Amino acid sequence: MANNVPVPTYDSLDRIYDLKSLAKQGPRYNSLVEKFTSLYGRKPDFIARSPGRVNLIGEHVDYSGFGVLPMAIERDVIIAVATTDKDSKVRIANTNTKYEPREFDFEGKDTIVTIDSTKHEWSNYFKCGYKGMLERADNLDKPKGMYLLMDGTVPAGSGLSSSAAVVCTSALATIEANKLPLTKQELTEIAIVAERNVGVNSGGMDQSASVFSEQQYALHVDFVPQLSARLVRLPETQPPMAFVIANTLVTADKFVSGPRNYNLRVVEVRMAALFLSKALGLPQPVDTLKEVYDAFAAQQNLTESSDVVKYDALLDRIRTIFPQDSSNGEGYSLEEVSDMTGLPVQTLKEKYMTRFPVETDYFRLIQRTHHVLTEAKRVVEFEQVCTKSPADTLEQLGAIMNASQESCDKFFNCSCPEINQVCDIARKHGAFGARLTGAGWGGCTVMLTSESNVPTLIEAIKEGYYRQKFPDLTQEELEDAVLSTKPGSGSAVFTGF
Repeated sequence: MANNVPVPTYDSLDRIYDLKSLAKQGPRYNSLVEKFTSLYGRKPDFIARSPGRVNLIGEHVDYSGFGVLPMAIERDVIIAVATTDKDSKVRIANTNTKYEPREFDFEGKDTIVTIDSTKHEWSNYFKCGYKGMLERADNLDKPKGMYLLMDGTVPAGSGLSSSAAVVCTSALATIEANKLPLTKQELTEIAIVAERNVGVNSGGMDQSASVFSEQQYALHVDFVPQLSARLVRLPETQPPMAFVIANTLVTADKFVSGPRNYNLRVVEVRMAALFLSKALGLPQPVDTLKEVYDAFAAQQNLTESSDVVKYDALLDRIRTIFPQDSSNGEGYSLEEVSDMTGLPVQTLKEKYMTRFPVETDYFRLIQRTHHVLTEAKRVVEFEQVCTKSPADTLEQLGAIMNASQESCDKFFNCSCPEINQVCDIARKHGAFGARLTGAGWGGCTVMLTSESNVPTLIEAIKEGYYRQKFPDLTQEELEDAVLSTKPGSGSAVFTGF
């Protein structure tokens, strides 16, 4: 896949959306143009568009250096844009009236625009893309003024990367408005860094999926040795495949739960890598499991072997390499980790437990290692099934997703009762596979089913989960909570109006 190509410009919506979606997308775009014209007294020059994403397989492996397999969804952010040479002011409004119109001025090359990350302000996400893009525009002293109207269908806070969709779209709008010669790769890299202006430390999967995706394809995103992406065609099956996404509506406060959940998992997999690099006699100590995987493959002369062979060899080798703990299988104390790695307790604390708070009685290195390595292997296996497209493709892909969910639940402990319940309902009503997607501890699930079964599956989840647990949800809230999707296209500029 060519990454260093411009973001495409289309004059027909069927280049962006599945044909079955045009009946609703056409009126949506027409409505956006009409509202823009009514608001600003002129038609837009173009519409910028970027989608949300869902991760199909590969959970909690990215910060260990392994690749993931997301896809863009149909739900997206679109921004109608008109430019002016009269000033460099940005005027932005939203079709959702709960987001009030905003204006801001270009503050000069040094600052671009001030973003107060302490305020949860919707226009900050537009400012991120705007600021990030103009910081890279070396030959642009004064940007165009812009009139903007945004419409978004990615539910906020759903784990489908609505924030990345906004930042990618705003960056793209700024590129197109100022005729900046930037590629998909540059747009992605800028959007990744730009989103950090609102305090989101993104690894790059969300932005890559939003920019690079194409219809009928998933996207294999690698992070080592550098961010890269390649398209993986999802097979044409009989019956045709479809995906359903359901938000459990359970949210974990990251500031409260992070020390015992996400932050701790990052520390555990790094400690595990440090121990394994020593126990396996690798040339030097490393603290990511991907480095362990690569160094072990080289040590065992497996460099030319398939990834599955490498994973199996490493998994087999480490099955008995971890020492017995003193907690009857609960995990290792910090003192035991110190003995295993050869690092003093204070060094471990300073290196791994200072920047982000961590709370735990035991470090479950065996369980976390098992999940990361088997999940990374599942990414490879999922892609292989897509490539080979056997007669039972749906069953094989579903089995891989179900194994992922079981591992997330039992070995990485990042599921929750509500996720398990939704996945169980899904499997009983025609889902070949169902798993959490995103960080877990709440958030979204993704299910693989047949196209014809989508209405049955969605109704079963509404009846068996939402109407029982959240009986007061409005119809609009239900539509945002559970939705069907197919692999969609990435960022684009639309001019066909």
